[in-house]
Amino acid sequence: MISIKDLSKVFSPNGKNSIQAVNGLSLDINKGEIFGVIGYSGAGKSTFIRLLNRLEDPTDGQVIIDGENITALRKNELRLARQEIGMIFQHFNLLWSRTVRDNIAFPLEIAGVPKQKRMERVDELIGLVGLTGREDAYPSELSGGQKQRVGIARALANNPKVLLCDEATSALDPETTNSILQLLVDINEKLGLTIILITHEMHVIRKICHRVAVMEAGMVVEQGDVLEVFLHPKTEVTKKFVEQIMGDTEQEDALHLLANQFTTGKVVRLHFVGEVTNQALISKLSKQFDVEVNILHGKITQTQKGAYGSLFVHMDGKKDEISNVIRYITSTSVEVEEIDHA
Repeated sequence: MISIKDLSKVFSPNGKNSIQAVNGLSLDINKGEIFGVIGYSGAGKSTFIRLLNRLEDPTDGQVIIDGENITALRKNELRLARQEIGMIFQHFNLLWSRTVRDNIAFPLEIAGVPKQKRMERVDELIGLVGLTGREDAYPSELSGGQKQRVGIARALANNPKVLLCDEATSALDPETTNSILQLLVDINEKLGLTIILITHEMHVIRKICHRVAVMEAGMVVEQGDVLEVFLHPKTEVTKKFVEQIMGDTEQEDALHLLANQFTTGKVVRLHFVGEVTNQALISKLSKQFDVEVNILHGKITQTQKGAYGSLFVHMDGKKDEISNVIRYITSTSVEVEEIDHA
């Protein structure tokens, strides 16, 4: 659906000192998926998303959407191509002198859609994003979540193939963020729309994305299925993002110190994936093996590809019996990580 090849963007604000915002970035994004791009401030992610619809022109590279090379289009061709690429913004970018209905209708006016068809489409979108009854309200009369729903409806007005979301929930409170993310999931499922979502918040990636790319210094340093990236982060920046969801390093340090207090047995961390998270594994171990199992700490979270989590336990018993327990756990597809004593 979307193929990005060696995309680069260099800014030269004073003609001398250049800034490499995006550096040789390549990605392939599948039709109908929600693809997340995450990075800290300055990673180049917002510049990257603006290159996809040429709000910024690339210094080098190609962006091919549904077989069309966006980077090679002339001005009039680009104007038409942009009708198939919707975009929503962090701060909504609404027209404050227009009502909800007129904001949503604006791109249809520009496209020359007749008034009757325009109003029919607007009414359809108002229902889709849950704004029925607020058609005649102005942006100043709306909550943050309602403003973003207007932004989403406006972005969908021309039936785009792709929806670009630039930090679409960063200005919203947690509850409103969840409702907007669920709306994006519903739109993705109902319309089969390809969504590219830029964020610096890992819980946003966890909640709705199928795959993710991690950006740092203008480059993609890691990418893959969300569940795989959460389970096996390879780079330091990815590990920091995963810690946002799975707990802080101070807690893990405390657990390692706790492990040193046990003079017998072994402390292990169990990694659960998918349906295994719902199985009564600890209960089975206590019944089938002559060991005592004490739960020290645990956390389970959910992604679009399934649940995963970690559990710290202390097992006490004979050495051979503990080894049998670890072999049994491994056979159930649960990963076992032994916690070293200092």
